[in-house]
Amino acid sequence: MNKSPLPTILLSVLALSAVASVVLCWLFINTSREMRGLNDQATRIKGRSIAIDALVNDLREYSKHNPQIDPILDPVLESAGIKRSTTSTNKPAAN
Repeated sequence: MNKSPLPTILLSVLALSAVASVVLCWLFINTSREMRGLNDQATRIKGRSIAIDALVNDLREYSKHNPQIDPILDPVLESAGIKRSTTSTNKPAAN
């Protein structure tokens, strides 16, 4: 009797499918871990950015009431790449 090659072919396809599934599952798990780590890092960076913006705004408000800090504040803001607004609220409005 001749044996049909169909069971061998189907078993080979099943084995390849199982190996491919394991590889794809491993890739998905590793990518998910990396994405979770990057999301955590982005959240920390966003939080720091919000805190720095709040600090800069507080310093600007403080310098409006106490201009003695301006000689100290200006070089710090310039070295950080943050520009101070040059418009003053004490200037009279133009007619």
